[in-house]
Amino acid sequence: MKKLNIPMLLLAMLVISMFIGVGAAIAYRNIWLVMLFLVLGFGFMGTGIRLKKARE
Repeated sequence: MKKLNIPMLLLAMLVISMFIGVGAAIAYRNIWLVMLFLVLGFGFMGTGIRLKKARE
């Protein structure tokens, strides 16, 4: 069994929580929060992809 990579797991959970935040912001009809959570979600996702490529 592979060793669990805790920092990447936490980063993935952060990205998921940003997109859950998008859903909540849509429910509250707040466009500013939708845009904020989208930008943060894609930013964190890009950071995770960049970190993964740097390790390989």
